[in-house]
Formats: sequence, C-alpha cells, structure tokens
Amino acid sequence: MAFPTVEVVESYSTAHEDYDAVILVGDFAQQLPAEFADYVERAQQFDQRVGKHPLLLTADVFGGRLITAPTGPLTRDYDDVRSIADAAGVGARIAQQAGAKMPLLVVFGTADDARYGQAEAVAYWGACQALYEPLEAREALGEEELETIRSIGVVGTLDNEWLTAVESGKRVARDLCGTEPERMAPPKFAEYLQQTFAHTPVKVTVIDDIQQLQHEYPLLMSVARASLKVERHWPVVVRLEYNAPAAEQTLMFAGKGIVYDTGGADMKTGGHMAGMSRDKGGAAGVAGFMKTLAEMRPDTVSAVAELGLVRNSIGSDAFVADEIITAHSGVRVRIGNTDAEGRLLLADLLSHLRVQAGNYPRPQLFSVATLTGHAALAKGPYTALVPNGAAVAQGLHDKLWQAGEVYGDPTEVSWSRREDFSFVAPRTKSDDVLSSNNGPSATTRRGHQFPMAFLAIASGLDQHGNDSDHPLPYMHVDIAGSGVENGDWQHGKPTATPVTCFAGAYLHK
Repeated sequence: MAFPTVEVVESYSTAHEDYDAVILVGDFAQQLPAEFADYVERAQQFDQRVGKHPLLLTADVFGGRLITAPTGPLTRDYDDVRSIADAAGVGARIAQQAGAKMPLLVVFGTADDARYGQAEAVAYWGACQALYEPLEAREALGEEELETIRSIGVVGTLDNEWLTAVESGKRVARDLCGTEPERMAPPKFAEYLQQTFAHTPVKVTVIDDIQQLQHEYPLLMSVARASLKVERHWPVVVRLEYNAPAAEQTLMFAGKGIVYDTGGADMKTGGHMAGMSRDKGGAAGVAGFMKTLAEMRPDTVSAVAELGLVRNSIGSDAFVADEIITAHSGVRVRIGNTDAEGRLLLADLLSHLRVQAGNYPRPQLFSVATLTGHAALAKGPYTALVPNGAAVAQGLHDKLWQAGEVYGDPTEVSWSRREDFSFVAPRTKSDDVLSSNNGPSATTRRGHQFPMAFLAIASGLDQHGNDSDHPLPYMHVDIAGSGVENGDWQHGKPTATPVTCFAGAYLHK
C-alpha cells in the first residue's frame, strides 16, 4: 500500500539536494520567507497572477521549480487550517504534473496563530489527499504508473512516525469507502482488513456464519435478508481489537458498512442510487483509525471495533416497513422505512459493545456512519457529533471538536433532546421503538438527531445514561456531509474522515 512517504527537515537551508521542487504554501500578501522572496517578487512584476493563483515558476531552488500555492487570507475569524491542506494539495498536483518525484513543502505565515499549530502536518496530509488514486485504478493500471510522487519533504518540527501513521489510516479509509460495490462486497471488505492488519497488534475476527449472524445480529440480518440469494454479497461482521499494554481507556466503535444501499423495498429513485457504494464510509473511517492505532501502538489506549458489512439489496425476501424485529438488546423495533437501514445494524453492533463494555477500562462508545442526508443539509461538509449525557459530562464532544479544528477534520456538535426520543416512541404496545419515519431525513425536523435516540434505545444504551448506576459515554458520529469531497457521493474522493479527528484527539501526544 504505497503513498508518498514523508521526510521532515528543520529548514530549507538544511534540506538535501534530492528534492526536485519546492511548494510554497501560505498567504502571499504577508511577508515571504527570505529564501524565496526575490523569486516571487520578481515574477510578480511580469505576472499579476503570482501569489493569487497556484503557479509553477522557474527559480534557483531544488529542481528549478518553485510552485506558489496561495491560501488567501488566514487571519479572518472564519479562516481555518483547511486552507493550508487545500493549497498544499493543489501544489502537489502541479508538482506531479510537472514531473517532480520528491517535492519539498514549505508552509509560512502561521507561526503565531493557534489555529495553525499543526499546519505542516495538515499540509502533508492535504498533499496526500490530492495525490490519492482509487484502489480500482491502482489495481488496473499499477501504482508506479499513477502515484509518481514517492516522497514529500516537509519543513518543520514534526514526528515522521505520527505523520505516516495517520496517512496509513487515511489510505485504508479511502480505499474501503471509495471502492465499487463488487470489489468491496462484504467478504472482500473483510479480506482487505485481514491483509491490512496482518502482522500488526490488531486482532481481526471475521464472523460470516449466517446462522450465528441471525442469532446474534437480528437487525443487521433483516437488512441483509435479500442479499442472501447471492453468496458473494453475504453479510459479514468484522471485529478489530487492540489491547494496550497499560490500558487506561478503551474506545469502542460501531461502524456502518453498507457496501451498497439500494434503499431496499423503499427503493431509491430519481437517480439517488448512484454513489451508494460510499455508504460504507463509517466502517471505512473506523478501520482507518484502527490502522493508525496499529502503527502508533499506544501504551494506554485500547480500542475495539465492530463493523457491520451488509448489502441492502432488493428482492422477494427483502424486509419491509411495518415489520417488527427483536434486536440483540431484546428491544422490539418497528421498521418505518427500509432506506433507514444503517441504524439497524449499528444498534446490534452497539448492543454487543454495551454488553462487553464492563470488561474494559473507561469505555467510550461511538457509532460512525454516513447516516442521514439531514446531517449533510444541516452541517454541510462538517461531521455531526451527537453525544449522550455521559459523553457530555466527560467532555468527549469538546475533545473531538478541538482536535478536528487543529488537524483539519472539523466537526460540529448537535444535542440530543426530548423531542428526538418522542419521535421514535412506540405508537402501540406491539413494539418498543420506531426506526424512522417514512420520509427523507433531509426534510424531517431534527433528521440527524432523532436517529441517535433510536440507537440509544434499540441498543440498550438508554439504560446507561447519567441517571443510571453504570453510565456509559456514547457519541453518534454522522459523516454523511463530510465523507466525500464536495458532497459528490458518486465521483467525489473519500475524505477519510474521521480518522484524523480521532487520531488527533486520542493518539497524538
């Protein structure tokens, strides 16, 4: 699994001559680094685009190439470190197109602003994001053909191991999220994970026995029912576990891995089915974080993840609205809409984690999913965090929010309210909870908040709030708006969220 390796150098003057381009990233309206000021100012006399648009200049620098990658202003109230990532990505693509193999990133003008405390790291990850090519393309055409930049230098005081570990996780997340539904059908998704975590401290357990799944994950199997006619689409649950040698806390993840979402019996129409191979972005992001953790091998942070890998197919045996299905937790769930399938498998996964939580020190539970169109509508390109009371009490939402701001993987907090629990309350004594209404989440009030209430009830986590004897902090993480670039589910490049956010919050010292 190749991606541009990273080499950190203290300064431009101490860099070696193997570099064949310099990418200068920053606000060109501010003071330029002395090493490059003359070249830029001279070029500006002949071309007014210099410093305003990304350009390649010939200069007496490594490789004779100076690539100016302007960010625009960085000091306004609403500016953030993503401008650094974007500019570095554009600069990296110019370097690649110019034939460079080993460019050097130089970020300037951010030293005195806390928002940019990880600007150099974010620049490297932004370059890697821009240079990433899909797994199918690499397998068809070859990595050597497509990924011609083999190494990136970064001027700064950074930890090579940290930068590489995070990018390793992001690469895994992009591959799993973005790959087409046959290449990454549930068994092949599981196979990719087995290969990824071979010879690492992360233990991989694949549960693919249909009878076991029917017994232990009944909601998940209701979604998978129509897929059982096709063996290569059979559902799988993958468990990933890392046990820290001196564990002080345990992160427990449920990841939504709908490898293709037709909508089921409530079939998607009007062209909305295209792009639904990316509905596995939650499981992909969790797996990516576990890869970063496997590379970092922290002493005090353990992690357990259960990934539900299912194809929501259409067929004669498809589950339908109005069915009542008893979850792993024993809660009776009335199906409101088969296109609200992700929350069903998440509820079973969370229920398993709830039962296991007492075996681990300081457990914190998370569900990660491309769950609702409402999250994308309400939050735009930001990940939505919906914490329960115990998570709020421990400040988990603030921890992730702060990390996202600094590491360029931003989030916004939404609150769980009484209206959300009322919305999914049973209408009769036949059931205990309603999975959803029968309309699109994007046009439903609190359309990304009420699913968290469903998840809490259907998994049994509502019995572990602050008012219980054994509170369990739980946060729902909806990445429907942040999982792909520009909100383009069919063609947009996966962003690998929330790998960087969680890594920054829990793994970086």
